[in-house]
Amino acid sequence: MSESAAVKAASAGPFSGFERMVAWRYLRSRRKETVISVIASISFLGIMLGVATLIVVMAVMNGFRAELLSRILGINGHLIITPVDMPLEDYAELAKRINGVPGVKYAIPLVEGQVLAQGNVGSGGGALVRGIRGEDLGKVTLVANNIKQGSIVAFDTAGGVAIGRRMADNLGLALGDTITLISPEGDVSPLGTTPRLKGYPVTAIFEVGMSEYDTSIVYMPFSEAQMYFNSEGKAQSLEVYLDNPDNVEALKPKVEEAAQRQIYMTDWRQRNQTFFSALQVERNVMFMILTLIVLVAALNIISGLVMLVKDKGHDIAILRTMGATRGAILRIFLMTGAAIGVVGTLAGVLLGVVICLNVERIREFFSWLSGTVLFNPELYFLSQLPAKMDASETVSVVVMALVLSFIATLFPAWRAARLDPVEALRYE
Repeated sequence: MSESAAVKAASAGPFSGFERMVAWRYLRSRRKETVISVIASISFLGIMLGVATLIVVMAVMNGFRAELLSRILGINGHLIITPVDMPLEDYAELAKRINGVPGVKYAIPLVEGQVLAQGNVGSGGGALVRGIRGEDLGKVTLVANNIKQGSIVAFDTAGGVAIGRRMADNLGLALGDTITLISPEGDVSPLGTTPRLKGYPVTAIFEVGMSEYDTSIVYMPFSEAQMYFNSEGKAQSLEVYLDNPDNVEALKPKVEEAAQRQIYMTDWRQRNQTFFSALQVERNVMFMILTLIVLVAALNIISGLVMLVKDKGHDIAILRTMGATRGAILRIFLMTGAAIGVVGTLAGVLLGVVICLNVERIREFFSWLSGTVLFNPELYFLSQLPAKMDASETVSVVVMALVLSFIATLFPAWRAARLDPVEALRYE
């Protein structure tokens, strides 16, 4: 069998062994093809880092949103009920009726107010006092399960308050110390309203992992808060926790019917709409920006293959004269470029998964290395860097990288297939 016949036989089927062999030889580095090899390596690294960066950034933003949502909804009710026509003097009966609505986990009456909190050090700072019954505080699992010091057992009769870990650190307070609360809504006298100042022992210190809450919230026994804020015999609001926060819209009419009085309801989506909308916009913009990294790497594949086609023009002409078809040449260079994209994408996915699984350790290492606090909880609300990978999102990143890599190989492969053997060998 002649060499021409052998080539025809070897390249009879698409992506045959002959085509794979030639594509693999073009991928291997040779001394005279150093520049092409370097461009191929840069393309591989670019796609790997681009895919890994996309996966890590999307996972961190998903984790950030999920952690914030769980903590915000763990502290605050999914549905806030405030009175319209008259004060909530029937808060106990109202909470009992709403608790009977299917889909409602529990309803908690609250008395709230802004105060100035002072401790053993510093000038103090603003705080939000939440008057709550001891049995209800035990239902707020995000707080009840994260008591670091002290206890909320017999909270109603202990005569003290529960504060966050960061507030305790900022004010220099320990368990058993006295925190002084100053409220502008104090006693009314002939000279006007005087601020109310009172000290309470710290009976519990909690840490929910969100600095905004650990720094600013003070839990006070419900009856004591009623007296402190001049709200004897009534509650200011009712916080309703649902089995599924996403069903809040469907449950609103049922809750309103169970209330049997005029009420105003605000759900968690309305209270946090701006915040979570901003997170969603930022997430989408980051995805588009980081996609450019993969696009630049794909452009490197184009430049590398164009140089390879120019360098291999003589070889391509020889293959054509030996019987290789245009389709065979096209597939050879398609496989050459696609191999860089596929291997780079798979390596990027592996690297991204490894980083996501160890993102907190990596943050701690770089914090130690630089001597600074990366991902400061005071700025980013959470005490740890979260990462939550989404399967559909990861698949979309992989598909996007593979499609861009494939598109990048089309023009150089088409150019190689269109090469005229006569012109390529004219001056040989």
